[in-house]
Parts: sequence; structure tokens; C-alpha cells
Amino acid sequence: MSHPPFLDLRHIRKDFGSFTALQDINLQIHQGEFVCFLGPSGCGKTTLLRIIAGLEVQTSGQLTQAGRDISLLPPALRDYGIVFQSYALFPNLNVTDNVAYGLVNRKTPRAQIRQRVADLLKLVGLPGSEGKFPGQLSGGQQQRIALARALATAPSLLLLDEPLSALDALERIRLRGEIRSLQQKLGVTTIMVTHDQEEALSVADRIVVMNHGVIEQVGTPLDIYREPASPFVADFVGKINIVPARVTAGELSFGSMRLACEGADRDVRVYLRPEDVLARPIAVGDPHVFDACIDKIEFLGSYCHVHVTSPALDGQRLMVYLSLNFLSEQSLKVGSTITLKLMPERLKVF
Repeated sequence: MSHPPFLDLRHIRKDFGSFTALQDINLQIHQGEFVCFLGPSGCGKTTLLRIIAGLEVQTSGQLTQAGRDISLLPPALRDYGIVFQSYALFPNLNVTDNVAYGLVNRKTPRAQIRQRVADLLKLVGLPGSEGKFPGQLSGGQQQRIALARALATAPSLLLLDEPLSALDALERIRLRGEIRSLQQKLGVTTIMVTHDQEEALSVADRIVVMNHGVIEQVGTPLDIYREPASPFVADFVGKINIVPARVTAGELSFGSMRLACEGADRDVRVYLRPEDVLARPIAVGDPHVFDACIDKIEFLGSYCHVHVTSPALDGQRLMVYLSLNFLSEQSLKVGSTITLKLMPERLKVF
């Protein structure tokens, strides 16, 4: 028997004057899930998080959490912890008082607070920092304290609003891994808002891709990446090549490539990930093999983005991923010719 969702959003709409920020959002989130709201700036993901928190009131629609209708409850009566992008710590309070803030409001006994703060600081990897002030901590440490504060009252829902965007790249990668393992250890249902696709792909159980106030697709990171439901999702998540093509009499054609394709005659666009173009010696006579000229090589450590053009694709430029070892073994450089193979089963046609 399937369990009812832990959080159920039905027909959520939000208008700011004549501007519709969210329209008809329907979403179910299950107990213990880590869900990322992913999308460009202004797509409505933070507004949706704030509605779940009660910091914004939806224009219409219903929210239930653990079977309880929370549609019109004030934030204080909802059961969640929240971490903002800006840490939002009280600069005049030390770490203990910051973490204990929600517990003091709940009139928790002092000895219990002391123990809970110590346990949480250990949990977020900052034991012994009770007496420090936010100004004495790095950005990553402040965000860990904000996380401890959000978890202090043992909420059943954790809301994270772009929690890593103010940190440098290395700190971001380290902390996102820690947040994910902490979430799995505690089993707390978590929603994180991000515009960083790599972040969403690396931590989420499911990703909700949003654009212009609607949900474009909900799925596992692998679904979203491999089976995008729309051109927007294909283009927004990961790198992709977009090649204009034509469907005629059941055949897809672009350049000299011909592939079977169902559907009416029409102009289409073919979407192809850089890793779905293979570079290796191939059996002669394969119709999906073509020669291309290397225009540009972007070095990215263990692998490179290689930009190529080919007469077989009407001079259309493609980006492929090649390992540094392969490039140096074949002594390939800008101006070299390389033999490539398309993987037709990986093409997406929109």
C-alpha cells in the first residue's frame, strides 16, 4: 500500500498584482526525501519554498503536511527548520545562543538546551565553538551553525534556500556533501532551492525543474538528465548540442545523417549530450560515423571540451567530451581531423 505524501501541494497559485509568479503547482513530496527545486532566477522556486514555510501566502491552492492542512497557518505553527542563503545569524549572539534560539522560545530547560547545542555542533562538525560569535567564523562555518539552528527543534521538514550560493566553490562542494549525508543520517524530509544544476544532480532524490512559474518536469537526477521532458529541461540541465533537423517521410535528416523517426513532416531540433558523441576507431560503413575538424579545445583537468565542425553536419558546430589521455595519445590539436560516432539512441528530438 502506498503511503500518503508527507507534503502535498495542490493547485498552488501566487499572484503579485498582475504578475503570476506560480500557476497551478501540483507536487507530492514523500517522507525522508531530498527534493531540489531547480530553475533560473525568477522562475518561482523561492516563492514556492516561502509558501511552504508560510512566509508568503498563496493566492489559491491547498497545502497539507503530514495529513494536516497548513494552507493558512502562520510560520510559527508549521513544523519546519529553514536555512537562508545569507545565514541570517544574530551577530550579537554567540554560537550557543544562535543555535538555541528556537529552543529558548519553546521554554526548553537550560540543561537540555546545553546538551542539544553540544550534540548539534558535533553533528555539523563544529564541536567546541559554543562561545564564538558569527563574525569570528568563515562563511562555511556560519552556514553550518545556521543548519544546526534549523535542526535544533527536530523539525520534520528542512527548507534550504540557496544555502551554498554565498560560499566559494570548494566549500560549496564539501558542504553539499555534508548536508546530504546529514539528511540521510537524520532521515529528515528536505527541500533545497538552487539554480546550480550540478548541486541538484549530486544531492537530490528527485529534482523539480521550474520555469516561468510552472513545473517543467519532476524526476530523479538520471531521468532529468537522460530523458528531459522539454527543450527547456534539456538545455538547462547539463551541457547539450542543439542541431536543426528535418523529419520527412519517417526519416530524420541533418547534414548527411539519416535516422528513422516517427511523426509528421516538420522542422525539429535534435538535442545531443557531448558525451553521446564517441571518439574511437570504428567499424567501416557505420552510417553514424563522420570526420570532423577540431576548432577549439577547452582544458578542464582530466578531460576537455572539444569543439568540432563537420561537413557531414552541414558545418554545424558540436561540443564533445574527450579525455586528455585520448587527445595526447592521438596527438590531436586544433586543426586536426578526428573520427566521431553519433549514438542515435541517445538523440532527443523536439
